[in-house]
Amino acid sequence: MHLLWIYLRPHRRLAALALLLAAASQVLALIDPIIFGMIVDDYAIDRAGKTDDELVSGALWLLALAVLVAVASRLAKALQEYVTRLIVQKFGTQIFNDGLRQTLRLKFQEFEDMNSGEVLSMLQKLRSDSERFINSFINTVFAALVGIGFLIWYSVTKHWALVPVFLIGVLVLGGLTGLLSREIKSQQRSIVRETNRSSGFISESLRNVELIKSLGLTFTEIRRLQAQTMAIFALEMRKVKRIRLLSFLQGTTLSLLKLSILFALLWLIFRDVLSTGELIAMQFISVAIFAPLQDLGNIILAYRETQASFANFAALMAKPIERRPASPVEIGPLTDLRFSDVSFRHKGAVDNALDGVDFSAGLGDTIAFVGPSGSGKSTLVKLLVGLYTPASGQVFYNDISTKDLRYNEARRQIGFVTQETYLFAGTIRENMQFVKPDASDTEIREALEQAACGPLLDKSPAGLDTLIGERGMKLSGGERQRLSIARALLRQPRLLIFDEATSALDSITEERITETVRSISARSNQITILIAHRLSTIMHAGTIFVLEKGRIVESGGHAALLERKGLYYAMWRQQIGERRSAAA
Repeated sequence: MHLLWIYLRPHRRLAALALLLAAASQVLALIDPIIFGMIVDDYAIDRAGKTDDELVSGALWLLALAVLVAVASRLAKALQEYVTRLIVQKFGTQIFNDGLRQTLRLKFQEFEDMNSGEVLSMLQKLRSDSERFINSFINTVFAALVGIGFLIWYSVTKHWALVPVFLIGVLVLGGLTGLLSREIKSQQRSIVRETNRSSGFISESLRNVELIKSLGLTFTEIRRLQAQTMAIFALEMRKVKRIRLLSFLQGTTLSLLKLSILFALLWLIFRDVLSTGELIAMQFISVAIFAPLQDLGNIILAYRETQASFANFAALMAKPIERRPASPVEIGPLTDLRFSDVSFRHKGAVDNALDGVDFSAGLGDTIAFVGPSGSGKSTLVKLLVGLYTPASGQVFYNDISTKDLRYNEARRQIGFVTQETYLFAGTIRENMQFVKPDASDTEIREALEQAACGPLLDKSPAGLDTLIGERGMKLSGGERQRLSIARALLRQPRLLIFDEATSALDSITEERITETVRSISARSNQITILIAHRLSTIMHAGTIFVLEKGRIVESGGHAALLERKGLYYAMWRQQIGERRSAAA
C-alpha cells in the first residue's frame, strides 16, 4: 500500500481539507444530541421556577441552535464529499494513466508474455478499488474515529468510568476484525488473479469470434468461459462466508457494547452522576458513532481488495521499460542502416534466433530476407525497429548505434506493413491519421492512390468517412492490406518495411499487391526491406539474403541465387512445383 500514499501525496492538501471537513461535520452532528439532552433536562424535567414564556423561549432558542448546527453539519458534509470526489477522481485518473503509460513503454519481450485483457482489467479494478477505499476511509472510518474521540472527551467531563467501557469495546471489535481480515486478504488475491485471467480469456474470445463461430465452437467456448466464472464464483462465496462471519461477530460485539454503555449510564444515573438528558444524549451519540462501524467488514474488504490490486500494479510498474540514452545523439534524416554481427536469443530459448547477422542498406536500396519458417525473419524485423535489443553486436542507423539514439526519432521515419493488418475501428480517415494526425484529405487520397486503394473509395459513398469496423472487418483481405500500405506511405517514410505483407492473401490479390510494392520500391526515395516466404514477391529486390537457423547462408540477386543452386534454389523449385500442382 506504499504506492497508495505515493499517489495521494500530490493531493495531500485536498486530503487534509477533506479530513478537516469530515471532522467538522461529525463534531457538529454530535452536538445535536447534547442540545437535545439540555432541552430534556432544563425544559422537560426541571421546569420548577420557570414561567411558560421562559420555557417556550428557552426551548425555541435551543431548537434554533440545533437547526443552525444541523445546517452547518450538512454544509460541511456536502463540501467534504465534493472534495473527496475530486481527490479520488484525480487519484484514479493518474494511476490509470500511469498504468497505461507503463504498459506501452514496456520492453516488447515483456509485453509478449502479457495478456492485454488482463492488464486492462487490472487497471480498471485498481482504480475502482482504490476510489472505494478512499471514500470509505474518509466517510466512515475517519468520521467514526473523530466521533469516538468526541465521545471519550464528553465522557471524561461526566465520569471516568465511561471511558474504559468505550475503549474495551473498540479494542475487542478491532481484534476480531484484524483476525478475520488476514484470511480475507489471501482469498482476495486469488480472486483478483482469477478475475484478471477471466478478462483475458473473454477478450480473446470476443476478438476471435469469427474463428469460434466458423469452427462450430460457440458452445465449447461458452462452457470454457463458464467454468472460469464458476471458479471465481466459488472463491467469492468463500470470501463472503468470512465476511458474513466477521459482520456477525461485529454486530454482536456492537450490540453488547451498546447495552454495556446503557448499563453504565443507568448506573451513573442511580448514583446521581448523570441526568436523564445527559443519558439520552450519550446514548444517541454512541449509536451515531458505532452504527457505521457495523460496516467495518465491508471497509476491511475494500482495504484488502485495494491491497491486492496494488500488489498487481506494483508488479507491472517493476517490469523493465524501454529507456532512452542519457545523452542521445540526433540521427537526422535516415540514409543508411547496418547490422553488425547481431545475435539474439528469446527468453527461455536454448539456441539463438539470430546468430552473427551482418548486412547494410542505403537510401534507394531494396533488399529482401527469405528463409524457412523459424529462420529468424520476424525476429530480424523486431530488432530493426527496436522491439528487441541485440544480445550481442549492434544495429546502426546513419552509423549511429541504436544504443546511443532515441529510437522513437528513428521510428517516426519508418513505414511498417505487417502480415496481420493492424487497423482500428473507425473511418478510413481516422486510420490514416493514426500515423500522421495532421494529414490533410489531399495527402490521404494521394497515399491511397499510391497504394492502389482508389477502388475502395470509389465503391464507398462516404469516401474517407467510411466505417471499416473493428480490425477492418468490413474490408476484404486485399483491401485491408492496401489500406495498411497506404497508411505506411502517408508519412513518407525513409525506411519502408514489408513483413510477410502478402502471405495471407490469395494469388491474384498477392500479385496485385506485389506489383504495388514493386512500383513503390522503384521510386528509390527510401530504403525498402522485404520479408517474405513467397519468393515471387521479392524477385525484384537488389539483394536477397537467405536465412537459415538465424544465419545468413546466401545473398545476391534472384538470378544469381538460382544459379548457385543452394537453399534459395530449393525453395524456389518447391514453390514453383506447388504452383504447377495447384494449376493442374
